Amino acid sequence: MSVASPSTTQLELAIEGMTCASCVKRVEKALTHVPGVAQAQVNLATERALVSYDPSSAQPQAMVDAVIKMGYEARPIAAQDDHAERQSQARDAEAQRLQRAFTVALVLTLPVFLLEMGSHLIPAMHHWVLATIGQQNSWLLQFVLTTAVLVWPGRHFFTKGFVALWRRAPEMNSLVALGAGAAWGYSVVATFAPDWLPEAARNVYFEAAAVIVTLILLGRMLEARAKGKTGAAIKRLIGLQPRTARVMRDGQALDVEIEKVKTGDIVVVRPGEKIPLDGDIIEGTSYVDESMLTGEPVPVEKQPGMQATGGTLNTSGSFTLRVTHTGADTMLARIIRMVEAAQGARLPIQALVDQVTAWFVPAVMAAALLTFLTWFFLGPSPALSHALVNAVAVLIIACPCAMGLATPTSIMVGTGRAADMGVLFRQGDALQTLRDVNVVAFDKTGTLTLGKPTLTELEPAAGHDGNDVLQWVASVQARSEHPIALAIVAAASERKMELLPADGFAAITGAGVEATVAGRKVLAGAARLMAERGVDVSAFGARATDWGNEGKTPIYVAIDGQAAAMMAVTDPIKPSAVSAIAALHAQGLKTAMITGDNRYTANAVARQLGIDEVRAEVLPDGKVDAIRTLREGGRKVAFVGDGINDAPALAAADTGIAIGTGTDVAIEAASVVLMADDLHGVPNAIALSRATLANIRQNLFWAFAYNAALIPLAAGALYPAFGLSLSPIFAAGAMALSSVFVLGNALRLKAFRPRAAQA
Repeated sequence: MSVASPSTTQLELAIEGMTCASCVKRVEKALTHVPGVAQAQVNLATERALVSYDPSSAQPQAMVDAVIKMGYEARPIAAQDDHAERQSQARDAEAQRLQRAFTVALVLTLPVFLLEMGSHLIPAMHHWVLATIGQQNSWLLQFVLTTAVLVWPGRHFFTKGFVALWRRAPEMNSLVALGAGAAWGYSVVATFAPDWLPEAARNVYFEAAAVIVTLILLGRMLEARAKGKTGAAIKRLIGLQPRTARVMRDGQALDVEIEKVKTGDIVVVRPGEKIPLDGDIIEGTSYVDESMLTGEPVPVEKQPGMQATGGTLNTSGSFTLRVTHTGADTMLARIIRMVEAAQGARLPIQALVDQVTAWFVPAVMAAALLTFLTWFFLGPSPALSHALVNAVAVLIIACPCAMGLATPTSIMVGTGRAADMGVLFRQGDALQTLRDVNVVAFDKTGTLTLGKPTLTELEPAAGHDGNDVLQWVASVQARSEHPIALAIVAAASERKMELLPADGFAAITGAGVEATVAGRKVLAGAARLMAERGVDVSAFGARATDWGNEGKTPIYVAIDGQAAAMMAVTDPIKPSAVSAIAALHAQGLKTAMITGDNRYTANAVARQLGIDEVRAEVLPDGKVDAIRTLREGGRKVAFVGDGINDAPALAAADTGIAIGTGTDVAIEAASVVLMADDLHGVPNAIALSRATLANIRQNLFWAFAYNAALIPLAAGALYPAFGLSLSPIFAAGAMALSSVFVLGNALRLKAFRPRAAQA
């Protein structure tokens, strides 16, 4: 549970029993009618509801009761709940139940189908049935077997469907129950009270009722299996965490259940074992396979003082770590929550489905009734039979299962595949916003570059000693955590220089630092800082331009208000940057760089990378304005960054993409997180978002086009001109296949392979 706003709280509910888009709308309506509930979003594929409510006027139990009243099961999901694992087990059990039900229905239906349809299609069989069994006995046998199908494996359709009808909230089960029930009821009358019907209309449709139920059970079974595959990413992530940890207790290493391990415990990790929990390595070295986090197969060297993540694999060596995070606070648990949240998201495109499904089932029932009346009064003899067959076909073929599954299943598979690639969608709607991006803007230091600069040049001004200047500046920079400061301190350390006390230290945001060292006022930073303080650095002008054109970052130093030296720091470009930028261009995107660095250095880096636009010498609070400028002309902008000063720009961009190795502040501000320090994740994420949205459009087209095309055919629109009508049996088969097609199409995303991955 998490706070949504000062007055509202969010609650997640697990919902069971939903079968189609109409179920989703009904559950949402029930939840929003609970006093105090502000909003409810229900997802058919994840079988969850996200409810925003005022805790002072609404209680979770009231929401659970509202869902149960509508005929579904519901329970709250706690933050530390093992819901995903329980849901996976429940889906497996449901798939097995449906397989048993389908098997029983198939065994009972085959004789009915052979007796009736075989007699229609094969004259010799028709004569054999009449001669040996007799028509009346054949109908009696079909009655017994079909009734068994409806009351045993098919009873769920009737118990759920008629209850929904009674509540004036018809859904998919209602359509099946009405269709199969009408065919069965008509056949019962023809069998036991034939005098009630005109002689020409004395036919039975037991095989239609039995086959409808059997085919829909087949579709449900295949759908349940496919749903299990759509949640494979979550299942795989859950399976990464070991069940026990080898904890040091009283000098002994004991295997302890993972739930009983506490923060601060010392854990021993042996070769070939998964790291049980997040922690800091305190002894030993090894190589750890972090592919589950980053998608990168090459193991990473780990030494004392470095962090290890629970769920990753220790490939060689043994080490001990001090546990820093347990339970819901571990990186793996956070990743699982991110993936679950993204999979349960509702994209803007879903609004179209919502508008249609709100009236779809009632409209189908009205169409079926109109079909029945039209054929009954205007159709050929036997009019009653024609009216029944066409009305049943309309009811069966129009079930909106495919509509309800079209969007959420693609989201589930797409975000799951993204997680496999080391791309986490913290906000599900980023799937759609990322698809629409025109410009990708990057921060420079730590994003396009390694963020590990080194001091490569030092030119003192006349009358100043370079070693003294370096010692004084390093003493000041030791108080800063900026990468450039670390480079200067490292250079002084390499020269065995002693750092001196620095008084009155101050960091000038985005410009430099100042302090007093050994009685001298030291100022170090960018050219604009020197200009603001009235320091003349024109003597370094030509050299600064040359260094900038070489991609080096000039840093000016003033001692007691006079220019004393100029330094140059070089930050190597990331190996993945050039090919990642090229991959973005190949996708038709423009690229930009927003940096606080001077324009010469920024332009040099942009030339090396092939970046289209540069915004240089931008202060941290100016990055948001730079984003707005890039938006001019209606362009959509994605911003990629890693630092605390990138957080405002990440939040302001249409889509914020954070490097997972960056700060927590940046990650929290972004809607997409790249777990690896590899920029190929940016074009990969955009390519996957485009593939997912294309997949959703394909699914929606199939779902809507299928109904638009086949409902008129089922209603008999082609019969007057061509003598063509759709049997309820084929309608049931087509309906089942539509859901299976949508799920199968969504599962294609599991095989997604972006070109950038091989770049």
